[in-house]
Amino acid sequence: MSGRGDSEISETRKERSETPEGDHAEVPADAETLDDVQNPAGDGEDPAEDTEDPAEDTEDPADDEEDLDDPAQVARRARWTAAVTGVLLALAGLAASTLRATGSAPALVPAAYGLGAAVCALAAFLGSRGRTRRALWLLVTGVMVMALGDQFD
Repeated sequence: MSGRGDSEISETRKERSETPEGDHAEVPADAETLDDVQNPAGDGEDPAEDTEDPAEDTEDPADDEEDLDDPAQVARRARWTAAVTGVLLALAGLAASTLRATGSAPALVPAAYGLGAAVCALAAFLGSRGRTRRALWLLVTGVMVMALGDQFD
């Protein structure tokens, strides 16, 4: 779309119907409008309109985009995601630490799970305060500590 108005588009269509020498193309004598010249069958349909635009049938997508593009909404969603993910990983680390401590694993394994869980809990706290980038890196670090501790088993 070039941003032209309707009047400029109709002028452009008229210019296209002319030959390069400036002579007009053959126009049927009963053609009343430019559409009749382009579609001499006169069935009232423009051949370019055969394809349907699915966006015309749906509701205005700008309403949904306003909610998604709102910076406050995006920040709130990031905080919730960081906090919930941190809490879930911390709980998983604590559960794994407890299970490994009751088993015959070396003491380093449950300690690694506990340390990873503590790092994830710190990430959840920072994420809830809006420090989502730091929370992401702490979540990655916490999971890596847990995975490293699992290698000692």
